[in-house]
Amino acid sequence: MIELRDVHKAFGKNRVLRGVNLTVPSGESMVIIGGSGTGKSVLLKCILGLVHPDSGAILLDGEDVETAARDAFLARFGMLFQGGALFDSLPVWQNVAFRLLRGSLKRPKDEAREVAIEKLRRVGLKPDVADLFPAELSGGMQKRVGLARAIAADPEVIFFDEPTTGLDPIMAGVINELIREIVTEMGATAMTITHDMTSVRAIADRVAMLHDGVIQWTGPIAEMDTTPDPYVQQFTHGRAEGPIAAVR
Repeated sequence: MIELRDVHKAFGKNRVLRGVNLTVPSGESMVIIGGSGTGKSVLLKCILGLVHPDSGAILLDGEDVETAARDAFLARFGMLFQGGALFDSLPVWQNVAFRLLRGSLKRPKDEAREVAIEKLRRVGLKPDVADLFPAELSGGMQKRVGLARAIAADPEVIFFDEPTTGLDPIMAGVINELIREIVTEMGATAMTITHDMTSVRAIADRVAMLHDGVIQWTGPIAEMDTTPDPYVQQFTHGRAEGPIAAVR
C-alpha cells in the first residue's frame, strides 16, 4: 500500500531522514518506533505531502504522492493527531463529521450528523456527547472523538500519531484496543508512530525502528523481542547502555 524508496529530508544542516526505505503492506498495521526527535513525525508528513522530501520517492498503491491529485489522494487517509487537534468552537459531532461537511466528501448535514453519531458509538461514546464541545470532555473522551473523526470517511489508510500520549494506563489500554478492533474491522492499512511499547505490542502487525535517519530494523511484531539488533533491544527494554546515545 505504501512504499518509501531512499527518502531524504533535511532542515538546514539537520539531516532528519537519510535514506528511508520501508514497505507497508495493504491491510496491515505498521508501527514505527524510535526516540523523540528521530524523524517519525516528519516521515508521516512526507507521506501526506505536508512536507516535501529532498529526494527519493513515496508511493501509494504504486502512484507517486508528489504527483497525485491532492483532494482524491487525501480522501484516502484518516488521521488521529497526537494532541487530539479538535476544533474548540465546533460541537463534537461537527468535529467528527468535519470532512463530511465540506469538500469532495460533502454530504447533507443530517446525513453527516448520523454518520458522526454512529462513529461516536463505535468508539464507545453515547449520542448525547454529540452536542457537547471539546472543552467539556475528558482527555480520554477527546482522544475517542479524534479516533471517531479519523474513521468518519471510512479511509483506506489511517495514521496514528502517538495515540496514547497524555492518557492514564487504563485509558491508554482502551484506546489501543479500539485501534486494533477498528483497523481489523475496516481492513484498513494503519501506520502508527509511538515510543509507547505497550501500544506497539497491542496494535502492531509489523514494527520498524527509525534511528539516525534510516530504518535500522523492520519485521513482524513476533520477532521484535528476539531480534539480535542492538538498537531494537536497547529501545524496547529501555536500557541506558547501547548504541543509542541518551540526550543529556
